[in-house]
Amino acid sequence: MVKRQERKLEHLKYTLKIEESPVESGFSDISLVHQSVSGIRPSEVDLSVEFMGKRLEAPLMINAITGGHPDTLRINRDLAIVARKTGVAMAVGSQKAALEDASVVRTYTVAREENPDGVLLANLSATCTPEEACRSVEMIRADAIQVHFNVPQELVMDEGDPDFEMVLPRLKKMVETVHFPIVAKEVGFGMSRETILKLYQCGIRTMDIGGRGGTNFISIENARKGIKNNELEKWGIPTSVCLFEGLELGLGIDIIASGGLRTSLDMAKSLAAGAKMVTMARPFLEILTRGSAEMLVGYIENLKKGLSWYMVMTGARSIPEMTGIPLVITGKTAEWLLRRGVDINACARR
Repeated sequence: MVKRQERKLEHLKYTLKIEESPVESGFSDISLVHQSVSGIRPSEVDLSVEFMGKRLEAPLMINAITGGHPDTLRINRDLAIVARKTGVAMAVGSQKAALEDASVVRTYTVAREENPDGVLLANLSATCTPEEACRSVEMIRADAIQVHFNVPQELVMDEGDPDFEMVLPRLKKMVETVHFPIVAKEVGFGMSRETILKLYQCGIRTMDIGGRGGTNFISIENARKGIKNNELEKWGIPTSVCLFEGLELGLGIDIIASGGLRTSLDMAKSLAAGAKMVTMARPFLEILTRGSAEMLVGYIENLKKGLSWYMVMTGARSIPEMTGIPLVITGKTAEWLLRRGVDINACARR
């Protein structure tokens, strides 16, 4: 148990210490089409969305970062305060540590204490049981749970549990037995079309695609061991590709864009592609730990303002209208999607 807690701190340390991902998320391959006469006033733009049965001021979530060590309590407390002040959602880090050791439960429950009415997501590995999922949701009175998939990380981590055989059957049972929404979440290696289809067949209707280009857990695990493995550090599917592969299936699922998003423009591109929500983690952690909660509030408010400007410039008054604006896909993202049979020209002719 103590070993798991220490690992939590090491992950935080190396997340902040190592350089940005050695590979790109693919957002530079996506261009929005400027509309000179959109006819929209900034005051008309509505960023609000409904997520997990509650209204948010913007389609943004502070994605899972930490919890499980006494030193992480302050981080989750401040993140929850920021989420409350800015009207965005939040997810806590994996709660496995609290299921094993009650002394660290408050490093997670503090998030609900500080944001009693906000959207809060629980978090566990996809190898968890339905019973563990229920305990985690009850622990923080969560609105839903993220079950995270991190196969490459489990393979390289000394403490990893690379037993994936029962993941899908267990997930299917969870969907059939629990009363709360389940979000399937990748942690930075991306979800392929095949993966999304398998999860859909298990009953999952919300996918956090967690594409390549953001926090790189192979780099983090390599740093923990003091080694370098550039080959594995470049593994995964770029976020831009995951977005279009998942939406091309036409399953009516909700896709959450994550993995290397850094700007309002990245948010706008994701929403135009069809994402229902966008998330960030590392940028928020950096600002919070090297600055303050108030600085993070200001950063998120600027993200919201920037998103509203892009909506004015592309002719969208609301988030649902964003999915109807034209966008042009080029570069490596276009090459990948064309070879996978995705009609990228339809996006440009909207």
